[in-house]
Amino acid sequence: MLRALVFDFDGLILETEEPVLRSWQEIYREYGLELPVDEWLACVGTDYSEETFHPYEYLERHVGPLDRAAVHERQHRRYVEIVEDQPILPGVERLIEEARERSLRLAVASSSSRDWVVGNLERLGLARHFVAIRCADDVAQVKPDPALYRMAVEALGVPPAAAAALEDSPPGITAARRAGLFCVAVPNALTRRLDLSHADLTVDSLADLSLDDLIAAMAGR
Repeated sequence: MLRALVFDFDGLILETEEPVLRSWQEIYREYGLELPVDEWLACVGTDYSEETFHPYEYLERHVGPLDRAAVHERQHRRYVEIVEDQPILPGVERLIEEARERSLRLAVASSSSRDWVVGNLERLGLARHFVAIRCADDVAQVKPDPALYRMAVEALGVPPAAAAALEDSPPGITAARRAGLFCVAVPNALTRRLDLSHADLTVDSLADLSLDDLIAAMAGR
């Protein structure tokens, strides 16, 4: 029986993944380069690790040493400007309302920082709906490690099998399934290019997902 929903944040509640890509593309073009998007996609949904693309290191290989603090300040300022113009993604508010009407418990599990996630949720008027918000600050390893999802369902007081995760990226899907949650993939413009086939269910948008359809899919798993 479905008792809880756990939302990813970036690219699922708010489109932040295309803005961060665009902000870095603008930086690269200042140096006469094009950012390799296919390599960039390896970063989506997790942090920068040894296995993923490093935007500073790639840039420095082509243009030499950078003042990374100055580059970061320009990139981050532009990123925030773009994000603040983004609307809540389609279907998010309706699904939250439907879940609340059915007394489902709601959480967020995000690989981003708490300041980023909570600050944006508060700005959008959504923070009050979530019983628990678990972020990178709370764990030693972010997605695809399952710790964020395990902590989220523990905070909600429900077993993993009674919760569904809503995710847009391969690392998030892996994390949710490793934690024992049913996982719905909701690709955005960037992650649509990635392999999300390990999700239990895929929808084009949260606007296309009803709780009745989700419950039926979980029952048939």
